[in-house]
Amino acid sequence: MAFDTVLTNVLVVGHDRPEPERLDIGITGGRVTALGPALDTEGATVVDGGGKYAFPGVVDAHQHWGIYNPLATDTEVESRACAQGGVTTALNYMRTGQYYLNKGGPYQDFFPEVLAASADRAHVDYAFHLAPMSKEHIGEIPRLISEFGVTSFKIFMFYGGHGLHGSSADQSSFLMTPEGERYDYAHFEFVMRGIQAAREQFPELAEEISLGLHCETAEIMTAYQKIVEEEGTLTGLHAYSASRPPHSEGLAVSIASYLAHETGLPKINLLHLSSAKAVDAALRMAKAFPHIDFRREVTIGHLLADVDTAQGLGAKVNPPIRPREDVEALWTHLLAGELDWVVSDHACCKDETKFGDPRDDVFLAKSGFGGAEYLLAGLVTEGSRRGLSMQRIAQLTSWNPATRFGLRTKGAIAPGFDADIALVDPEVTWTVRAADSESAQEYTPFEGFELTAAVTDTFLRGERVLADGKVVGAQSGRYLHRPTGR
Repeated sequence: MAFDTVLTNVLVVGHDRPEPERLDIGITGGRVTALGPALDTEGATVVDGGGKYAFPGVVDAHQHWGIYNPLATDTEVESRACAQGGVTTALNYMRTGQYYLNKGGPYQDFFPEVLAASADRAHVDYAFHLAPMSKEHIGEIPRLISEFGVTSFKIFMFYGGHGLHGSSADQSSFLMTPEGERYDYAHFEFVMRGIQAAREQFPELAEEISLGLHCETAEIMTAYQKIVEEEGTLTGLHAYSASRPPHSEGLAVSIASYLAHETGLPKINLLHLSSAKAVDAALRMAKAFPHIDFRREVTIGHLLADVDTAQGLGAKVNPPIRPREDVEALWTHLLAGELDWVVSDHACCKDETKFGDPRDDVFLAKSGFGGAEYLLAGLVTEGSRRGLSMQRIAQLTSWNPATRFGLRTKGAIAPGFDADIALVDPEVTWTVRAADSESAQEYTPFEGFELTAAVTDTFLRGERVLADGKVVGAQSGRYLHRPTGR
C-alpha cells in the first residue's frame, strides 16, 4: 500500500490499547490507512516521531469561541491555541442573546451567520452545540439536525434568574428572548421534549443526539451571593466559590435528571461538574434513573487548580474553581471511571474585558478563561502522577466525546479514521507562562504551574498544524456537519 505520509517511531495510544504500542502510522488522503511495526515508506513523506506518545487528536467538547471577542477573530486565534495543545476538534457552545453575535431571533437566520463568520479561519476542525433559548428555537431543532448537522444542544440552568457573572434582575435583555416568554424550568422541560421528539424523528441518529446542562441553581446562588457580600469576610476566588455553593450544582443536577426522566429523554450530559456534591448528585441520579444514559464532564481547570493555587481572579469561571478537597474528590471519581470526558471550557477573555474596577472585586470580573493549550499536557502530567493510564487519557480526551457527539471519523488512531494526532513528549518539564500561549488572552490561571509533559506536534487529517511547538500552515480546519463520515 502506498502512503502519503508515514509517521514512524511513535508509541500509539488508543482507547482500546491497554498499553501504548510502537507502531508506524500510514496516512493516505487525510485518513489513517494502516498501522504496523514497519510500514513501507517508499514514495511517502516520512515523519520521525522521536519516540513520543501519539495520542488521538483531542476532541475538546466544551469551548466558547466568540463569547468575548468577535467570532471570526476567536476562530482564527483561539484555534491556534487548540493546535498548540493537541486539540484537533473543538466543539463550541453558541446561543442567541448578549455576547457571541449579540443577536436574538431564529436560528435559521442566526446560525448561517455563525458559519459564515467562522468559515476558512480555523486551524482545527470544529462544530457547535446550540442552546434553544426560545419556543421558536425548540421548533427549529429538527432542521438544525437535518440541514446543519447539529446534534447536540445545551441548557444554561441559571440564566433565568442569575446573570452570567453575578446576580441580575433584567434577564430578558440579556437573553433577548421574545416578549412574554420565560427561560425557566418549564422551558427546560419543553426543550427536552423537543429534543426527544427529534430523536424519534431521526431514529438512525438518535444515539448521537443529546442535551448538555450547565447545572447551577439561580435562587441558591442569588441568596448566597448576598450573604457573602454582606458578611464581607471572604474575598477573591474563595468568595466566588462560596457565592455559588456546591449544593447549588447538586440541586440543579437532580432537577435536570428528573426532567429527563419525565420527558423520556435518555441522553443527558452533565457539564463541568466542579465539586464533590455535584458528582455525588450525578451518581445518585444515575442509580435513580438507570434508563438514562448520563455522561459526566469535568474541566482541566477544576482538576488542576483550586482557590488557593489558581493565579488570581483570572480564574473566575462558572461553576467556580473550588477548594482543594473538591479537586481531590474529582480525581477520586475520575480514577474510579465515574467521569466520562475532560474538556477545557476555553473562553478567551482578554485582560481589558476580564477585570472590573476595582480590579480585585471578583463580582465585577467576567467569567471564563482559556485553557485548551494545557488540556492534554496537564492531564498527562497530573494523571501520570496519580496512576491514570494512557489508555484512559485517550478515552477521556478523544474517544468518549467523539462517540457521544456524532464524530464518527474522530477519536482514534485506526484505519478509516481522520489522521488527527497529537505527539506528546512525556519527559520534558516546563513552566506555564501566558506569554508563551497562542491564545490572545494575556494571563492564565495556570501561570507558574510546572508540567511534565508537552505537546510538540499536532496533525489535522494528516497535515502538520503544529511542528516542534510552533503553529504552522494555513487555516485548514473544517466545520463538521454531524454525524461525520455519514
